[in-house]
Amino acid sequence: MHWQTLGVELLPIGPFVLSAWLAAEQVNLATLQLWTRKLASVCWSKYARKQFSFPHLRITRNAFPADTEQELAGFRAWLHKQQARGVIPQAVLQVIHLAALSVLEEVSYTRKDGQYLRWDWRSGRSRASRRFDKGPIPSFTEALTRKLHLILSDLQTWKYLRTSKSSPSAPEPKMITGSCLEVLPRLPSQSAELIFTSPPYCNRYDYTRTYGLELAWLGCTERDVKSLRQALLACTVESHEKDAKLRDFYNALQRLQDYDRIVNVFRRQTALQEVLELLEADRVAGRLNNNNIPRMVRNYFYETAFWVAECARIIRPGGYVLVVNDNVRYSGEEIPVDLICSDLAEQLGLKVEAIWTLPRGKGNSSQQMGRHGRVELRKCIYVWRKPAFPV
Repeated sequence: MHWQTLGVELLPIGPFVLSAWLAAEQVNLATLQLWTRKLASVCWSKYARKQFSFPHLRITRNAFPADTEQELAGFRAWLHKQQARGVIPQAVLQVIHLAALSVLEEVSYTRKDGQYLRWDWRSGRSRASRRFDKGPIPSFTEALTRKLHLILSDLQTWKYLRTSKSSPSAPEPKMITGSCLEVLPRLPSQSAELIFTSPPYCNRYDYTRTYGLELAWLGCTERDVKSLRQALLACTVESHEKDAKLRDFYNALQRLQDYDRIVNVFRRQTALQEVLELLEADRVAGRLNNNNIPRMVRNYFYETAFWVAECARIIRPGGYVLVVNDNVRYSGEEIPVDLICSDLAEQLGLKVEAIWTLPRGKGNSSQQMGRHGRVELRKCIYVWRKPAFPV
């Protein structure tokens, strides 16, 4: 649509993909096709060197069959050499690199499964009572070749459609890598016409675990992953409070009044305080499967109040903020995330135009259903608008 766009993303995967996407727009299709054919017959194991072995994290060890480990080490050595030589165009190498990253799960013993990686029994890591078997696992060469053919087909279609239209090229998107809690407060007021976001849900999903293979591939260390886990919006039971850090941050920006206003709005949200009281009572009574759930829910909405307040400040009068989010349930209690977030938005300067819900909601965990029965939870898009005139 030829808009100037800016993305904010904490995990390094998003910026990597965007960089490869932009490279793909410039790639010579004949050159990519040539290398797709060449790579289909490469014996990657011959290139394998110990220093280019897959840089495993504790949460990714034993993720691949032994032959695949060798193939991955060979590919990494080959990629390093080609990047240094400069014979293959960098745009082509970036697309090939993206293809390799995108097949890691396919060639592994793992599958992304909500809060964590699910492990095939053949890895030797699974402790589940029911044996999980992914079925046949392709070789890295098979998966890479298939992915490159798919990318090539997509690019051929895209370039054909692009050349058939006489429209100006779109401005190149910009990306800021970092936490929205630290990036948004630094952006100019009334500088955006539309904000579209899908924040982490309040559902205990730890993206640093589900994307462990990709983070390791991109060079994240154990320390990096721990830092990312705490920098994420509070959505896991391991999340620590950011209260003092946020106060110091706003103080350094000379915006302590804004900090106090946001905290007061958070504290006055009565439905949330009721939810927190119920969860705390369940914790004391031993009815929660993790005692950190009340803290996580509290921190989730505390931090939400800050990014919602910054969206209200950044958006221009008449502009929209669209948010994709789901409701959640703990200890039989449905938490109306949509209503709480929308009330925070109203208190912080936005008007709720609508809360769109999918015709079919989502279910609950087997543990929740076994104890409390099945309750369909709302999956929503919030439509918030900044009034054109102060109200």
